[in-house]
Amino acid sequence: MSKIKLSFWGLLLALSALWLFADTLIPDPFNYFSFRGVFVQYTGVVAIGVMSAAMLLALRPKLIERPLNGLDKMYRLHKWLGVTALVVATVHWWWAKGTKWMVGWGWLTKPERKPVIEQMLSAPEELARSQRGLAESVGEWVFYIVAILIVLALIKKFPYHLFRKTHNWLAIAYLALVFHTVVLTQFSYWSQPVGWVLAILMLGGTMSALLVLTGQVGARRKAEGVIESVTYYPGLNVIEGTLDVGNGWQGHVPGQFAFVTSNKREGAHPYTIASAWNPEEHRMTFITKGLGDWTSRLRDRLKVGMPVSVEGPYGCFDFNDGRSRQIWIGGGIGITPFIARMKHLAHTLGEQEIDLFHATTDFDQTAIDKLTADAEAANVKLHLFVTPKDGRLTGEQIRKLVPEWRSTGVWFCGPAAFGDALREDFLANGLPAANFHREFFEMR
Repeated sequence: MSKIKLSFWGLLLALSALWLFADTLIPDPFNYFSFRGVFVQYTGVVAIGVMSAAMLLALRPKLIERPLNGLDKMYRLHKWLGVTALVVATVHWWWAKGTKWMVGWGWLTKPERKPVIEQMLSAPEELARSQRGLAESVGEWVFYIVAILIVLALIKKFPYHLFRKTHNWLAIAYLALVFHTVVLTQFSYWSQPVGWVLAILMLGGTMSALLVLTGQVGARRKAEGVIESVTYYPGLNVIEGTLDVGNGWQGHVPGQFAFVTSNKREGAHPYTIASAWNPEEHRMTFITKGLGDWTSRLRDRLKVGMPVSVEGPYGCFDFNDGRSRQIWIGGGIGITPFIARMKHLAHTLGEQEIDLFHATTDFDQTAIDKLTADAEAANVKLHLFVTPKDGRLTGEQIRKLVPEWRSTGVWFCGPAAFGDALREDFLANGLPAANFHREFFEMR
């Protein structure tokens, strides 16, 4: 099981175990309304817990990037947590709100209330009880807003600059849900482990939300630069841009990526770095393909001399697997990290044997000539597959060309479906799962 799957299920199981230590799903006496009372508490704890974890990941914390195997994996976990929060919150909302509707429609009959025994309450508990009505109303309306915002985030055709802005609104919604949780959570939980963990998660999530809202995410990892050159490859619909980032950039290793901002309204976009780092030159190269609403317009927008902001580096796609032989597979624009690695190897040649497979639908002779020159300089064996002419690249073709494939490290970057197919094929034929490395270059 991958690290992000372990983290995801580990968090859910930990929250569930802590809650079960404090309460039960089989109350006595057991009936619809008694079960509703504890189940609403349970789903509320899980929903705010996973949403808090998602808020922490939104900070792009460097401390946990390596343990989770890269920011691309962290964003994948962030997405899973967001979807889980929506699903659990929907269940929570239905048991809380739906029950009231069913009572109002006459489908359910509320049991008679037992006489209330007066008891002394602490000041915090008294204050929480006085805010219950407001907290319930806030929770209900914020739930509707959160549901819409998460659904929008999952729609790939929703424009990126609008996604970025609306996604930040989730930080405001989260703060409202923290209020909802603090007021309505069973007061006895706060003196038990489930309450302590929940408080820590919400405190971290609150700090994250404030940093998101004030634009401080990644602020310490930013460098200001200027565009030095822009090259367009019409056959590929690809742009190659070189930046001078001065002394602000702390360096990177081949395979990493950065967030680049050339238009404040549009915001930062992630791009794989296509160059090795030379601290004496302070230059970085990015290659991007016109695929989305923003990247398709970059050719007309990017100009030499334009100021840009670069944040990073991020990612653990660094080719460090300790193997003497590697297979690289770059699908389309996924060739970018391999270009950076070859430029690095050209100056630090080692004894590794490397076969690079580049599968592309489009063809541009100038770009291929550059790729071939990079491969020769790095002592990398290049295998070019132009899909309309050579057909789709398969695992079987790779294994025929590299008979020693079982002892290699396989590194893939490209379309997700292509990567899934290759990984499944290699693992089915005996390659250990740990030997297949890939970049999930999807930030939403």
